Amino acid sequence: MSRILKLLHRNLRRDLTACRGVAGVPLRTISCTSRKQAEEGDASTVLGKRWKDTAETVIIGGGCVGVSLAYHLAKAGMKDVVLLEKSELTAGSTWHAAGLTTYYHPGINLKKVHYDSIKLYETLEAETGQAVGFHTPGSVRIAATAARVDEMKYQMTRTHWHVTPQYLIGPEKVHELFPLLDVNKVLAGLYTPGDGHIDPYSLTMALAAGARMYGAQIYNPAPVTSLNPTPDGKWDVQTPHGTIRANRIVNATGFWAREVGKMIGFDHPTIPVHHQYVVTATVPEVKALKKELAVIRDLEGSYYLRQERDGLLFGPYEKMEKMVLQDSWVREGVPPGFGKELFESDLDRIMEHVEMAMEMIPVLKNADIINIVSGPITYTPDLLPMVGPHQGVRNYWCAIGFGYGVIHAGGMGKFLSDWIMNGEPPYDLVECDPNRYGTWSDIPYMCAKARESYGFNNVVGYPKEERFCGRPTSRTSGVYELLKDKCSMGFHAGWEQPHWFYKPGDDTGYKPSFRRTNWFAPVGRECKLVMEKVGVIDLTPFGKFIVKGRDSHKLLDRLFANTMPKVGLTNISHMLTPSGRVFAEVTITQLSPGGFLLITGSGSERHDLRWIEAEAADGGYDVDITNVTDGIGVLGVAGPNSRSVLQKLTDEDMSDAGFKFLHCKSIQLAGLPVRAIRISYTGELGWELYIDQKNMAAVYQAIMGAGKDEGIDNFGTYAMNSLRLEKGFRGWGAEMNCDTNPLEAGLDYFIKMNKPADFIGKAALQEIKAKGLRRKLSYITLDTDDIDPEGNETVWYNGKVVGNTTSGAFSYSSQQSLAFAYLPLDLCSVGQKVEVELLGRKYPAMVIQEPLVLTEPTRTRLQKKAKSKA
Repeated sequence: MSRILKLLHRNLRRDLTACRGVAGVPLRTISCTSRKQAEEGDASTVLGKRWKDTAETVIIGGGCVGVSLAYHLAKAGMKDVVLLEKSELTAGSTWHAAGLTTYYHPGINLKKVHYDSIKLYETLEAETGQAVGFHTPGSVRIAATAARVDEMKYQMTRTHWHVTPQYLIGPEKVHELFPLLDVNKVLAGLYTPGDGHIDPYSLTMALAAGARMYGAQIYNPAPVTSLNPTPDGKWDVQTPHGTIRANRIVNATGFWAREVGKMIGFDHPTIPVHHQYVVTATVPEVKALKKELAVIRDLEGSYYLRQERDGLLFGPYEKMEKMVLQDSWVREGVPPGFGKELFESDLDRIMEHVEMAMEMIPVLKNADIINIVSGPITYTPDLLPMVGPHQGVRNYWCAIGFGYGVIHAGGMGKFLSDWIMNGEPPYDLVECDPNRYGTWSDIPYMCAKARESYGFNNVVGYPKEERFCGRPTSRTSGVYELLKDKCSMGFHAGWEQPHWFYKPGDDTGYKPSFRRTNWFAPVGRECKLVMEKVGVIDLTPFGKFIVKGRDSHKLLDRLFANTMPKVGLTNISHMLTPSGRVFAEVTITQLSPGGFLLITGSGSERHDLRWIEAEAADGGYDVDITNVTDGIGVLGVAGPNSRSVLQKLTDEDMSDAGFKFLHCKSIQLAGLPVRAIRISYTGELGWELYIDQKNMAAVYQAIMGAGKDEGIDNFGTYAMNSLRLEKGFRGWGAEMNCDTNPLEAGLDYFIKMNKPADFIGKAALQEIKAKGLRRKLSYITLDTDDIDPEGNETVWYNGKVVGNTTSGAFSYSSQQSLAFAYLPLDLCSVGQKVEVELLGRKYPAMVIQEPLVLTEPTRTRLQKKAKSKA
């Protein structure tokens, strides 16, 4: 057994008990004694201050995230910011964190959060006079397989259009940045200058100093004992020291988030997991270095490693079958008084990763271990935090579920502060919306997904990624049992929805790739089906709301930029933010006078519902808003033969004259009640059928039976995406979101600037129009080989970054790759040539006239016009 393994056993109990009575394991530059003095000084002064009975914002939780929000709100000019901490600042997960900081994030929007955090940390010490222990040696993500190199190329094109520098480097450069690394197995590295690590305790204390400097009050120990909403949307926050009446409250309580949520009836899907890292004593080879080592992330070994003084610190992410959830806290609550304690370490869990680390960094074999830290960090099912206002109550905000709180703290504090101060998010961050979860995210699901997310922390991140633990949830459509063995399912807001369907001879199953994979040909078959015959798709995951009441029309006219449809008609409408950006796209049907059906995408169900409810409450509208998503199934029937199939099952006239485009009717289909809307997101002739879930299977089987002679079959969302792109249909979350305005997105047709109602964002749009646009959404084709764009790739022109794609796919009709992209106005003309970067290669692309394929209603209209002229 190597020296390090022996010492792990020998020193474990001794090191974990050192200074346990003060603050657990001492980290970095703060000794046990000095930390105790700092904390006692902090606690002795806080409750000696005048207690505030009212506050604009009360933040609950004194970890780095909560304190960052207090700092940013106070700095932004908000008066009466109060932070309540139940014991000591940093208690929970902050104090024992490894403190890693990185610009890198595989997603798009969170790159901005990381950027804002690091830029704040660079200047915080000068601003507050408090040392933060910030080190910026850079970091390298190691690629030891061909798939990992592809992943890094994939991430490069998703970063080039952002401000953060990032480089794909070879083994020689990797060795230069980390000379103690054995690079024999290294193929490449993803290098991010400016990455590093920070002391979480010092960071939090500096943020607290800044918050107080700008006028915020921090009280501790001040546990919150109850939260009571008032009729006017405020909150009474009760503590042992008194009650504070707050205009809004923010839950930033880390692994206590569920307990605070339960005070107002929420079961937040957050769970503590055990995370371990090891700190060595001085390593002679490290001490001899002239400059600090870059932070290493060995992705195949699933661990991070950085320099700690003259030693090393490394932390693994165990496989899902070995990692440990603290699920007893979910069921029984966090033990009273737990705050700066640790768990007992378990060497068996991490030994596999320790051995891999020693192979990659041989000096570890002879290193002495001085500390092993095993503490709780909080996970959500998808590993992303829950940030923003929560649907279902007024003025309750979340800043919870941070598995990586140190790197998120600065940026998220700024993000939330900007949102609270300005009434809208500063940029799109919908993947962190707390409303992405619902009652379907129960404890078994949460535990299964948290285990999966931790264990899969460093797996290759492919496009169109699916993870299967915890599925299916309680959310299954009425046709799920009929379809589940015939297709590859995707996961959408708790629902299972077919991506593509199998036929004999197909290579079935989920087989991810950065290039075209097993679904490519079957999706082409489904597109051909819809274009030439008739297909059926399960669209049940759509969010569905009923809005009715005396003020329903008035409310919706205020919320949406389009005019409201008349009874029996449907239109596409958009909710805008006050600054004129696209908050949501919704299909609206007026079912009866003052009774509206609103349909939105699966991922924005409660995101949109919260916005609607907030405006209704704040504006005092007399309306009733009901979420009917779970009770109503939806089938889409599309293709040139769709009319004849449906006509067999109903006495309703389904002809073009009898059932016009964007009209809605309640009909009997196969003897069952159905609400039918003539619309299809494929752009082909089609209907959406809204059916009681209990009748959905029967209606589906009747349609499939009636369509045998017409060649009916199933199709999935991959085909629908390709077809909608061919028709030039924009998608919310891609072509439009809180980073775009509707004018640059080409949504002018749906924005009725002349309607009498003063819709939200109208004044801002008038100003945007007057100033003129700087970019526009363009429609481009690409000359590729075995790869297609999917969105968020970098667009180049003359060697410079000029824009980014928003979504893309292969057009089976024209046999070429197709994408939307935002480009400067001078590069938007039809015929303009640019390049799109895919997996490290720049492919020729050209702006074309949209759409590539005319929609069925347009084709029909042109045919009628041609006949009339003839």
